[in-house]
Parts: sequence; structure tokens; C-alpha cells
Amino acid sequence: MRLPPEEDSRAQINIVPMIDVVFAVLTFFILASLTLTPNQGLPVTLPEAATAKAQSEATLTLTITADNELFLDRDPVELSTLAADVKSRLAPGQTALVTINADAAAEHGWVVTAMDELRLIEGLRLGIATQAP
Repeated sequence: MRLPPEEDSRAQINIVPMIDVVFAVLTFFILASLTLTPNQGLPVTLPEAATAKAQSEATLTLTITADNELFLDRDPVELSTLAADVKSRLAPGQTALVTINADAAAEHGWVVTAMDELRLIEGLRLGIATQAP
């Protein structure tokens, strides 16, 4: 009995699953790196201080630009609603650190007024961002 000859099938490499795996790994590393970068607020020119120390934690960043605009973690806020916006971002009873990232050209009065508004929140600590000379 004679069987018909089998056709030689050529070996193929399917790269579509490999591309899926590479994109999944790439997505993981992108998302992981986004959570590792600290939120520094908006870019401003910080004043220099010889006694500047790095803080290990900063939960919220209040940025005051040279034009006296207020931003809470990159979101624009009004001075009148600043305390309410900070309270809404904190859990009840949570102690937090708010870093004030004020531009060197910002008016001193705006910085003091913003600090005064933040001091109304119980348990809130304030820090002022500076850069070493």
C-alpha cells in the first residue's frame, strides 16, 4: 500500500505573541515609573537658602507663580477656596505636609496670605521649597 507523500510544511515563527508580551512589559514599566516620580508642582524659580533641607514626604504641593497664581498639585485654585480644596484631598483626621513652591518673584503678601489660609486646617504642616545656593 502506497501512501501519498506528506507535504513538507515550513516552520514559521509567529511574532505577534512576542509583540504583545513586549508591550505589556513596556506598559508595566511606564506605569511603575510614573508612580515613582514625586509630584513637584509647576516649574518656578525657587529662592535660595543656605539652610535648605530635603523633606522625605510631601503629600500636597501649593505652587505660587510669579504672576501670583495658585496651583494645588498642578490644578488651579482660588485663594478663597484653598482651605476647602486641601481638605477635600485629605482623608478625615489625616495629617499632611503641604509644600509651598513659591516663585522668587511672587509677592510676599500672597505667600503669607496662602500660608494663613492653610493654617486654618487642623493637623496640617507647612513647608517652603527652596534650593541650595
